[in-house]
Amino acid sequence: MPETAENAAPAMDRQALLQELKWKKFPVLDDGFVCLVDVMGDDSSIVQAARVSYGEGTKKASDDRTLIRYLLRHRHTTPFEMVELKFLVRVPMDCWRQWIRHRTANVNEYSTRYSIAIDSMQTTAANEWRTQSQTNRQGSEEMLPADVGERLSAAEREFQEQTRRMYQERLDLGVAREQARKDLPLSTYTEAYWKVDLHNLLHFLALRMDSHAQLEIREYSAAIGRKIVQPLLPMAWEAFEDYRLNASGLSRLEIGCIQRLMQLASANGRVPPLSVEDFFAVQDPTWRELTRSRERDECLAKLQELGLVAS
Repeated sequence: MPETAENAAPAMDRQALLQELKWKKFPVLDDGFVCLVDVMGDDSSIVQAARVSYGEGTKKASDDRTLIRYLLRHRHTTPFEMVELKFLVRVPMDCWRQWIRHRTANVNEYSTRYSIAIDSMQTTAANEWRTQSQTNRQGSEEMLPADVGERLSAAEREFQEQTRRMYQERLDLGVAREQARKDLPLSTYTEAYWKVDLHNLLHFLALRMDSHAQLEIREYSAAIGRKIVQPLLPMAWEAFEDYRLNASGLSRLEIGCIQRLMQLASANGRVPPLSVEDFFAVQDPTWRELTRSRERDECLAKLQELGLVAS
């Protein structure tokens, strides 16, 4: 697009923003970080890609923000792939294992076969130890008492110091790096370049910023999303928050529950919120014989959030 007096100022503002963000390390956890290495494209790149199929002449029919919101709302994801971001991240290996499961990015990780392992391990403060969730096998719940946390943190420090000494001793004795590393704990930090298009990045953030994701990776996702993506792509981020991050979909079964719930309220001259007992009375037939049903629990939570069922 040729530079005019109208678009020169925004272009200058973006250059200043890029200069501020590139290589700036946003801290995460005790020694981790995320930083932007490079970016290709912006909100206008999404719009440009979307309009290529029907020409520049239709531009006045919809402004950029409206079009971006339409695309995300209706899951027209290809235009978002026209934007790419490259990050450098430092992350504990156990958290990185969850991260790398998203096989939609280009990755180059620090090699402990070629280089000496990063001399840093994630530590846990005494007030950060969490109990196992009783309802979610892969989740956590409340914090452990402080005195228990103190013992656990002390044991963690002792173990980490011992494993680092053992690793260094192996190196000093001439053991190959590829073998010396094998007993390093998953708390050891690694670094990686991570390049991903915006469509897949938003999908990653929707999953990993969710309240059900592990706390540690939520902190990384929040840093990437709110510190980097939001200022760089404000229109796309706004639409993402409205239609993905802070939105809730309804399945066929859930719509059926709402319809029966409203029929029950209408027949009895009542107004929402109805009771949890009312919800169980109109629940989907496939849930009735189940002692436990996560799908039913999720439906109830949505209806409570909507104010249709009392909390």
